[in-house]
Amino acid sequence: MRAGYGGIIQNNASFYLSSFSGYIHDSSDILYVELYAIYQGLTLAKSLDIVDLVCYSDSLHCINLLKWSAMRYHVYAVLIQDVKDLIDQNNVTICHTLREGNQCADFMTKLGASSDIELLHYASPPKDLFHLLRLDAIGNYFSRD
Repeated sequence: MRAGYGGIIQNNASFYLSSFSGYIHDSSDILYVELYAIYQGLTLAKSLDIVDLVCYSDSLHCINLLKWSAMRYHVYAVLIQDVKDLIDQNNVTICHTLREGNQCADFMTKLGASSDIELLHYASPPKDLFHLLRLDAIGNYFSRD
């Protein structure tokens, strides 16, 4: 199984700011991939000088790990602490969303899984993302089957 990750940064008016995707060669552990995607997204936001941020993830498990107290003995304790440090350095709120409400990030994740590049930043949206961005901007509702 190929482990890809990705995400998108938009402003509060759903205007595209940046996105990222990548492929993790040495792991297919979904928990690690989800945590690493959050880490990369927060790192990108910091590099763009974005200090007020709401981070949406469809992994409730990751969100709970990030909201709990110290995880010194967790297998991903270092990565969890790195993410918590980024959260503490900025005004970041972590929120859960359903995958259906995170279509753009899901697209970027699939893009990462289909490549062999460890990390790629996109200053402008990939062509095939435009349709999903338009749906986001108009507040399109995705039903859950």
